[in-house]
Amino acid sequence: MGSQAPLRSLALAGFVFLCSSFWAANGMYGRVGVAAALEGENRRMRLHTDGSRGDAHAWPGYLYTRAVGRCTPQFWSSGAEPWPNIVPQEAAVSKVFGSRSVEKYGPRLTLLEATMRTDDIGGSAFVKLVKQGSAALLNAYTRRGFPFDSWEVKALLLEALVSEEAAAIQAERFEQANESCV
Repeated sequence: MGSQAPLRSLALAGFVFLCSSFWAANGMYGRVGVAAALEGENRRMRLHTDGSRGDAHAWPGYLYTRAVGRCTPQFWSSGAEPWPNIVPQEAAVSKVFGSRSVEKYGPRLTLLEATMRTDDIGGSAFVKLVKQGSAALLNAYTRRGFPFDSWEVKALLLEALVSEEAAAIQAERFEQANESCV
């Protein structure tokens, strides 16, 4: 019997430590008592303006999101918002932007694949152009007040295919419009 007393006190100390750690973590994130109970009742998945998902007071680390704006290629490739019906994700870039884009992007590159590309940094200006141009086209169809109309995005992308320099300049313009979109 004498050996059980130290085990009980050790188990009790461990239990107290775990409980205090839990309550400290809850207190750190403002989720204690009645506020936590009320928050639990109103909990639902939300989409924030920065493109992230989840509750505004969710514990960090439970839901990984890329913090992106509502108009960037990363946002469109994340699936956080439905694509406009006029340009489905599976649509080929060559079908959407015209046959002149086939020689740079091939016949099979889709809009979704274009927005998902990661080889635009330090790579070809044409890669950045199709990535930012695809996002700009989606924004032109879905965002009121976007600085480009859909026909402008298509025309400007095709005009920029003449040279690496023209592609870099136009890709930068599309990127600025996508980043500043609300």
